[in-house]
Amino acid sequence: MRKLLLLVIVLATGQSPIFSQTAPAANPLASDVEKVSVEINSQVVAWRRDFHKNPELGNRETRTSKIIADELRKLGFEVTTGVATTGVVGVLRGGRPGPVVALRSDMDALPVTEQVDVPFKSTAKAMWNGQETGVMHACGHDNHMAILLGTATALARMKDRLPGTVKVIFQPAEEGPPPGEPGGAEQMIKESVLENPKVDAVFGLHVFPYRVGQIVYRPGPIMASADSFVIKVKGRQTHGAVPWAGVDPIVVGSQIVVSLQTIISRTVNITEAPAVVTVGRFTGGNRSNIVPEEIELEGTIRAFDENVRKDIQRRVASIATNIAESAGATATVTYTLGYPVTRNDEKLTERMLPTLRRAAGAENVHLGPLTGTAEDFSFFQQKVPGMFVFLGVTPKDQDPTKVPANHSPLFFADESALPVGVKVMTNLALDYLFGGK
Repeated sequence: MRKLLLLVIVLATGQSPIFSQTAPAANPLASDVEKVSVEINSQVVAWRRDFHKNPELGNRETRTSKIIADELRKLGFEVTTGVATTGVVGVLRGGRPGPVVALRSDMDALPVTEQVDVPFKSTAKAMWNGQETGVMHACGHDNHMAILLGTATALARMKDRLPGTVKVIFQPAEEGPPPGEPGGAEQMIKESVLENPKVDAVFGLHVFPYRVGQIVYRPGPIMASADSFVIKVKGRQTHGAVPWAGVDPIVVGSQIVVSLQTIISRTVNITEAPAVVTVGRFTGGNRSNIVPEEIELEGTIRAFDENVRKDIQRRVASIATNIAESAGATATVTYTLGYPVTRNDEKLTERMLPTLRRAAGAENVHLGPLTGTAEDFSFFQQKVPGMFVFLGVTPKDQDPTKVPANHSPLFFADESALPVGVKVMTNLALDYLFGGK
């Protein structure tokens, strides 16, 4: 009965009762944040439009990183460039001792040709995978950079009153570096971005097609891990008219595809941790009357629990190799491990939820669902407590469920969300610093 009552409360209020505590007093600089966010909004918009008009792909954000580094230096940050190829890190040391809080923005755009008709539309082109392509901030990273620069501006004006240190991390290649190159959050961590000074907590946000100005959060898992696999099945080539003279890898591959679906339907407790196994490519053969020697399958694995993630990998390999062996074929499975589960630290989320409500308005802060998309912010969260939230950018007169989503050439972000993002990120940093470790 108690569990049922708890479920009713969650469904009725959109939030867990453990987070309904009375909000603590605002940090002493909260009123300053309100004023500054209004004063600098035109500059934040200008930054966003400039980044949008001049997008750059992962590990190629040279113009972008120079602008960011120059702006941070003007604000009095200690600036390090060239981190993980093109990353920029700024350190602002407050006038009093205290914790170290990190704020992160990604910088890279996508190989997408923009179709949105705005005055600052991207016409940029670049080479990707050997082909020329349009380049667009189709995932909204232009907004993230502008918001974090606005946050850096606000915090710089309060430097002498800060009880601690703020580290701003502008990260390249969140969408993935070019093939064969290291990059992204994982590489920044390898290059000690969370050290010197050592970070105590990290915060990040991402624009998403929720109603403009809304903040959507979730304690624990919020975004899935993302891994890919390639299965090569080798049979024995023969004439299509005499299949018994060979071993048909197409039939074997088909059996593997069907059997992979039983991993989720029969071995994963989806009431606790949803997961997905999808085969997105099946390649093999070149003629109707030839049984080919080899076929290739490629797919993705999404999970919200690291143990489930590892178990699925094991089961994919077991199913593929055993089915192939039973048919007289062989199968090899290769994994490319992508991003881990984006998991918000539960205690940190509980602590900072009142901040979100105060900064964005309690009516605009909502407990959100799990989403199968992935984020390499998760690498930071594996090292230090972290919280990642979504910022709604769908115009008020549009239905969030029907607008083009991130990665679409028609993705559009309402700029009225920008000051909300600045207030949220700035207050997260301040409340964390004034609250101590």
